[in-house]
Amino acid sequence: MGTRTATVWVETAGPGVVEVLGHRAPTFAVQEQHYALVVVRDLDPGTCRTYDVHVDGRRVWPLEGSGMPPSRIRTRPTSSVVADPAPQRIVFGSCRYPPTGDPELERGLGVDALDAYAARLLARLEGLADDDGAAAELPDAVCLLGDQIYADETTPRTQEWIRSRRGVDSGAGLEIADYPEYAHLYSETWSDPEVRWLLSTVPTSMIFDDHDIRDDWNTSQAWRAQMAQQDWWPARIRAGLASYWVYQHLGNLDPDTLASDALYQAVISADGDVWPLLGEYAARADAAVGNPEGIRWSYRWDLGRTRLLMIDSRCGRVLNDDERLMVNDATFTWIEEQAAEGPDEVDHLLLGSSIPWLMPPAATQVQAMNERSAAAGSGVAERLRQAVDLEHWPAFRASFDRLARLVERVASSSSAPETICVLSGDVHHCYAARAGFATPTRSRVYQLTCSPVRNGVPWFMEYVFALGWVRPVVALVRRLGRWWGVPEEPVTWDPIGGPWFGNAVATLEITGRTARVRWERSGRDGRLEPVADLPLT
Repeated sequence: MGTRTATVWVETAGPGVVEVLGHRAPTFAVQEQHYALVVVRDLDPGTCRTYDVHVDGRRVWPLEGSGMPPSRIRTRPTSSVVADPAPQRIVFGSCRYPPTGDPELERGLGVDALDAYAARLLARLEGLADDDGAAAELPDAVCLLGDQIYADETTPRTQEWIRSRRGVDSGAGLEIADYPEYAHLYSETWSDPEVRWLLSTVPTSMIFDDHDIRDDWNTSQAWRAQMAQQDWWPARIRAGLASYWVYQHLGNLDPDTLASDALYQAVISADGDVWPLLGEYAARADAAVGNPEGIRWSYRWDLGRTRLLMIDSRCGRVLNDDERLMVNDATFTWIEEQAAEGPDEVDHLLLGSSIPWLMPPAATQVQAMNERSAAAGSGVAERLRQAVDLEHWPAFRASFDRLARLVERVASSSSAPETICVLSGDVHHCYAARAGFATPTRSRVYQLTCSPVRNGVPWFMEYVFALGWVRPVVALVRRLGRWWGVPEEPVTWDPIGGPWFGNAVATLEITGRTARVRWERSGRDGRLEPVADLPLT
């Protein structure tokens, strides 16, 4: 969504021409799956209107008899339209396991917090025929921070479907093997009626994490070497990255970026199946891991005077004998440029990263110690890294420090934003921490973590996560880290809330230069219940 444009992503059952509000786009095909991205232009800023989707002249959305309110496009206002900034609501979270169809699994996984959020929004919109009234209820964006799908942990009904199309005694087994199976996963995950309606109405930004491809994806060069020995892996990684480009990445790009994107232009200009284009691109993206320059999946959204920089912290890594980086140099330089651009235009800077930057301090030390040991050739450290997911920003210490320097530089500038917030998921619990630096900063800096939207965590890990913040434990582990050779961090941080557990979504609420954040957890009755409401300014 922009001030005058919107892009509408569509998957269809066959080839055709898709139309939204008088704007058309032909579908493109990937291994018998069909898609279109319709760019709607010449909209009025600051307005809200309903829309239909037609394929070859026939209305196909909204679904007949669905009982859902119409889907809407709500453009952002320009500064000339409103004198006072309207409140913004940005919903975020990560790790959403799909409906399984298995009653026992469903009880263990609990209620989907995104589904509960969508159901509450639907209830509030019920009977609202007025677009202005609907606009006041709709959030400005939903940020899904990784693990939209679980390619390595498939549901029982998907496993049954896989068995119906191929053998499972070799190759990828019951994991996802190819592009059609990835397409099946996205359909399983996004076909929930309430969530499907939410995605059709609220602008949604996405980034991948490991389970979108496989657990521990790109955690180290040793992991990549292990996967390279699997004969089924090349097809899997190509399918995973190609499907991510289609299902998630395309929708993150604004019309101007799409117009200059060489791959997208090649795809919509091609005749027939574009899988060769996407498969080759995905292979190059995977091969670029380990290089100072790689394919950039990170992107920028400007939501009025709030800027979101979504950071790829998985496929842009550098993993070699000389250095380990969370983000390659070319992409990190781009992030630094975007964070500094137009400082007078930004009241709040959001850095989206699927994995947290500031973790429980004890966990931070353990990950940094593990990185040093693994770099020294310790096989035990490498096995431990993969076994307990020691792969967050602190395990890539050079990148951790570079991000700290970036944040400090922006936060202490003369035109600093009011807040700088790192939004993250991955760790299956929620918390908030406030950061500080050696030099005073004008901005308040926070780590805000919300995970999972729908998943679980072993009961004993709740105690481990909580212990990671306990001051005596932190002091002890820090002393051990110094003895291990881990240098002092260039940033300090303290918890201001959490840890909290359970399926949850968080909402960042912004009005002008004020901001607060709220976490809500899904209860057994299917409704959201408040967890915490914290002022950030």
